[in-house]
Amino acid sequence: MIRKLVRFLDQRTGTAPILRKSLRYLFPDHWSFLLGEVALYAFIVLVATGTYLALFYQDGTATVTYHGPYVPLQGQHMTEAYRSVVNISTTVKAGLLIRQTHHWAADVFVAAIVLHLLRIFFTGAYRKPREITYWLGLSILIIALLEGYMGYSMVDDLLSGMGLAIGYGVALSIPFFGSNFAAWIWGDPFPGTHQFFSRLYIAHVFIFPALIGALLAAHLGLVAMRHHTQFKMSRRETERKLVGVPMFPGQAPRSLGLFFAVAGVLFLLGGLVQINPIWLWGPFHTYTSTNGAQPDWYLGWLIGALRLVPSFDLVVDGYTLVPNPFWGGVAFPGLVFTFLFAWPLLERKVTGDTAFHNVLQRPREAPWRTAIGVGMVTWVTLIFIAGGADRIDVFFDISYTSQIWAYRVLIWVGPVIAGFVAYRACIELQKGEPVEHDREQAEHEAKAAATVHEVA
Repeated sequence: MIRKLVRFLDQRTGTAPILRKSLRYLFPDHWSFLLGEVALYAFIVLVATGTYLALFYQDGTATVTYHGPYVPLQGQHMTEAYRSVVNISTTVKAGLLIRQTHHWAADVFVAAIVLHLLRIFFTGAYRKPREITYWLGLSILIIALLEGYMGYSMVDDLLSGMGLAIGYGVALSIPFFGSNFAAWIWGDPFPGTHQFFSRLYIAHVFIFPALIGALLAAHLGLVAMRHHTQFKMSRRETERKLVGVPMFPGQAPRSLGLFFAVAGVLFLLGGLVQINPIWLWGPFHTYTSTNGAQPDWYLGWLIGALRLVPSFDLVVDGYTLVPNPFWGGVAFPGLVFTFLFAWPLLERKVTGDTAFHNVLQRPREAPWRTAIGVGMVTWVTLIFIAGGADRIDVFFDISYTSQIWAYRVLIWVGPVIAGFVAYRACIELQKGEPVEHDREQAEHEAKAAATVHEVA
């Protein structure tokens, strides 16, 4: 029956050659390539849970009085947006599970992209002909960061309000057009007009997910057209040979299992591990603040940058040309992403390498790239840690001011030391390469032969 059905469809659609080619598509057999799939599956969970939450969320900013089941908030004045999210967490069936799963999925989505980016950078997977694929991935990361920021800002709790206030100040600090830019987004001075939350809702629910979906489709399309890169594990892997496991029966069941594992872990986190308890933060008012509300982890590096920059404004002829928040809120992330976008071109310019590359490099094989990458990661990590200086002060009683001054020194010394150590480690590993390489090569060639296709 199945054979007759397939023959019927093939005779009328002519899809057998395409299907056969798709089923024979080879995937690299290395765990690190699954990081991108984890990000993809986290995004699918995000879309599914976000769709459910959108059915119950209200984006209104009109003031209402809470009379719901959560006793500590009864009688308090709050916006319709905050009340709707509290109701999702307390009265909507499976509302708290879906909301927390959605939040965890956002954190895992960004984390998987960052880990995937590190694998791409340190193995040279961005080299020709995959520069556009790499740039699309970076664009997805930028939009994901903005999407996550907008997501928890929609709640209008204390954390949301504090984050939007910081964002408004950073937007105002942009030279020349910052005030117009902030007015275009918020409509009025912070907290903005009543239409602001409607704009935030539309951007978070419709515009940015569509952008991420389109970029993911283009990213995956380019990966399929240029094929995956691969590690050189034996003599079989060359620049002109593709080695791996076919989509079916090799990759498809494994990928499907990974999807269910990712979804299962996210729902377990959503059901068992509390995240962003908005009922504890309370509704946002411009006159209240607390140290208890902390942003998601992927914004810690920006908070750290804002805290580390000294009280410095660029003043020209009595006019503040560049306010202080610009350095940590705009210049720092701009510098990081400019470096990431420009790196493939800079490396090609320095090395003169214009060849096509399908085989990856191990970090030890490119000492300077590894050293620079480790230095950059160390720099961002130290600034990220500085973002939690207030919590370290609270939990460990270490002076906040002393921490800030220590970080101001470490962010310049630490990357240089880390980069030097990484470079020397690569050189030493290369010295012991022949014996180790022969052993690894013998082990891999002793395994069952993988399917091999010639790459045109």
